[in-house]
Amino acid sequence: MTFWLGAAGWAALGLLAIWGDRRRHARADLDRVGWVPWPLVLIVAMIGAALCVAMGIR
Repeated sequence: MTFWLGAAGWAALGLLAIWGDRRRHARADLDRVGWVPWPLVLIVAMIGAALCVAMGIR
């Protein structure tokens, strides 16, 4: 049960990363860059979710 909650948390972080990356690409002022590497956050979140799902199935 806890692995499934962990997978949901990682998936929520992945959705936040997608939202943040879309905001970064659609910004009006191109000189105001962000400091969060959203693609890296998305990759780490999806790996974490996949591992939690794999452990939850087992």
